[in-house]
Amino acid sequence: MKDLESASVLELNDLVKAIEEKFGVSAAAVAAVGGGGGTAGAPVAEEQSTYTVVLASAGEQKIAVMKIVKEALGLGLKDAKDLVDAAPGTLKEGMKKEEANDLKKKIEAAGGKIELK
Repeated sequence: MKDLESASVLELNDLVKAIEEKFGVSAAAVAAVGGGGGTAGAPVAEEQSTYTVVLASAGEQKIAVMKIVKEALGLGLKDAKDLVDAAPGTLKEGMKKEEANDLKKKIEAAGGKIELK
């Protein structure tokens, strides 16, 4: 271990190349899998930018949930009622994170249950 600590960058680079050739691996691939230190083995999660809003349940206050769905999605009363009555079901796909969270808060405040996927 002390030999590695005292080795120059060029010597370490040669060592890495020799290991790659001998064992048929790539140091970049090993680092990507989790051998590169830091959060070893932890996948790097990309933050989701769009969501599908699913109405899991309308709850006890169906009319209040219908009004919110009607307003948020720009639907007519019958279309909003049909969506709420069909719960569980998708309300809208491809919503931005802020819009999806806002709609979720409104519907849950009215007694409905929302899932973001």
